[in-house]
Amino acid sequence: MKLLVNIDHVATLRNARSEDFPDPTEAAIICEKAGAAGIVFHLREDRRHIKDADVYKLKKAVKGLLDFEMGATDEMLSICTDIKPHLCTLVPEKREEITTEGGLNVGMIFDDYKTRVLPKLKEAGVPVSLFVEPSVKDMELCAELGVPVVELHTGTFANATGDDIKKELKRLKEAAERANSLGIQVNAGHGLNFNNIRPFLDHVPYVDEISIGHALIADAVFRGLPTTVGEMCEIINSYN
Repeated sequence: MKLLVNIDHVATLRNARSEDFPDPTEAAIICEKAGAAGIVFHLREDRRHIKDADVYKLKKAVKGLLDFEMGATDEMLSICTDIKPHLCTLVPEKREEITTEGGLNVGMIFDDYKTRVLPKLKEAGVPVSLFVEPSVKDMELCAELGVPVVELHTGTFANATGDDIKKELKRLKEAAERANSLGIQVNAGHGLNFNNIRPFLDHVPYVDEISIGHALIADAVFRGLPTTVGEMCEIINSYN
């Protein structure tokens, strides 16, 4: 099991003043030195945080895994197939949302992804992950699409309270088990932090990569990236 750090919000801070610092690429290098297995970034249509230039800088600088999150637009497909990251994670994207609000509706996007999106990425040799809700049915649809990796949306679990926490952990567990039985790699992300990572890891099996961004960057404001990333790596590594 590996930690990948999403560095989008380093770019958010940089863009708040239209400066050239803090540099997301420098943050990525620090995260890897602190033990992260790789870096995640989301190039959005509105370029609200990561910019095109960042994508190419990250491609050159990141030594470990590079996960390119994106909406499945023709523009993003072109950029992604040009830089050829280790993984392309396809996510739903709405211009008005503050952050990604949930997983892809796999049934709705099935035909478009099968005929337009996935063939382009496959031709370019870019492995694909779909960011999906923890649904057994969606795992089966992903298998039909021939997708090698899924990233389970953990945001609902992260925001749950009371009995809903157990309910969401059960959904995540069942989805992870079904994906694994279908030969699909299981990743997870969204809303995970120092408070909920252990309950998640205690209950959800077969997770290969965990993507954490906002919680780590926020914590690092007070304690520094090497300390924050290093401590999260220690927690995750204790489950290996």
